[in-house]
Amino acid sequence: MFLTIKASGNAIYKEKGSKFIGKAVSCSTGKQAVEIIAKTRKENPGCVHICYAYRVGAEKIQFRFSDDGEPSNSAGAPIFGQIKSSELTNVLVMVVRYYGGTKLGVGGLIQAYKTAAKAAILNSQIIEDEEKLNLRIKFTHQTLHIIMNKIKSSRCDILEKKMDEHPEILLSVPKSNQELMDNLKKITGLKII
Repeated sequence: MFLTIKASGNAIYKEKGSKFIGKAVSCSTGKQAVEIIAKTRKENPGCVHICYAYRVGAEKIQFRFSDDGEPSNSAGAPIFGQIKSSELTNVLVMVVRYYGGTKLGVGGLIQAYKTAAKAAILNSQIIEDEEKLNLRIKFTHQTLHIIMNKIKSSRCDILEKKMDEHPEILLSVPKSNQELMDNLKKITGLKII
């Protein structure tokens, strides 16, 4: 079990004309984090920096942070410090900075990024979760209703669904949900990849 966020949180911190917008979002892979950061850049064309930190995985050993052009360790490290102190994983915290014309100095930047990150985390919905497996299942259209009933009555999420000539579904299943795995294996014509 580990702590993560379910619903995103946002916060705004202002200091000497600069605006720091904190955003905490659920994120389960580094690739997903990169995509979210790129989307945030497109949504904020006037910002000068998007500093961030993320940590993924139940083991809490995969992480990355970036100062995005701010002085070394003045932004990414303080943001990551807030993730660590909240004991979160599978989370991305970004702080979007709009420059207000006055330099804050390294100490001021550290305080601003830390404050915006902490507030975004506090404004998100923190939940307890568990490690999950991604399972791709292939099946026939004749067994669709059986499969969907098994999925609906279990603790799992549908990540992708393809219903063409060769239907398949990508599921996110808690490792502890052995019952669903056993039930799926009993369905004729179903393949788990």
